[in-house]
Amino acid sequence: MSDQMSVLEPKFLEVGEGEAARQIAMLIRPAKANTDLPALIWLSGYRSDMSGSKAVEIDRLAEELGAACIRLDYSGHGLSGGAFTDGTISRWLEEALAVIRNTAPERMILIGSSMGGWIALRVAQELAKGGGPKLEGIVLIAPAPDFTSDLIEPNLKKKERASLEERGYFEERSQYSPEPNIYTRALIEDGRQNRVLTGIIETGCPIHILQGMKDADVPYLHAMKLVEHLPADDVLLTFIRDGDHRLSRPQDIERLRTAVKGMIR
Repeated sequence: MSDQMSVLEPKFLEVGEGEAARQIAMLIRPAKANTDLPALIWLSGYRSDMSGSKAVEIDRLAEELGAACIRLDYSGHGLSGGAFTDGTISRWLEEALAVIRNTAPERMILIGSSMGGWIALRVAQELAKGGGPKLEGIVLIAPAPDFTSDLIEPNLKKKERASLEERGYFEERSQYSPEPNIYTRALIEDGRQNRVLTGIIETGCPIHILQGMKDADVPYLHAMKLVEHLPADDVLLTFIRDGDHRLSRPQDIERLRTAVKGMIR
């Protein structure tokens, strides 16, 4: 595996209008000439960005294969504009769809990590309405669909509920950053409008889920619940017995690469 990768300069796309307008940063690797492969679309998790280790490895894989790769930072993340506290699933979904429609790949594979898995499933639902590229596969890493409703709300402490009511947000210590996680009332309320674990999800493509069994953030039972809502699709669920939420170890990255290559037909 080569350590040398061509350097990409970020491009920016304005999404939204008026006070809701924000500049969304993208890193776009074009496909090599005479290469007929689906584009790899990376969707990051909550508070993660397109320069994270898994995102970079997906870009590296794309370069090795000659495929296009499209990464973006949601508003309030990484190089993009906008305030993080304005972020909601609807807002970040709008940005992901705008980037996909702007770059306009003919075929694509969505790769979503944690919250990015939720965004990926919503992207699939929206594209199924027509007017988008052909979705050939989805790879989900520790997917967290409906995490606001299923994983946050049921476990809110009295102090956190009071903070949501009084301040419109609450803070939670992060094990990945010295800065606390911030969850807003807008994020939680909007999350209810974007739930996918309420009925059958039909993506029309194969799905491979990678899930650590020692994931303290998204329990592996959540991945099993997701599979129950995907009865119409070809779904492969891979449990990693000693894997945590990040799944960023060399052996985890190799599993991710293998999963993505398995989607390319």
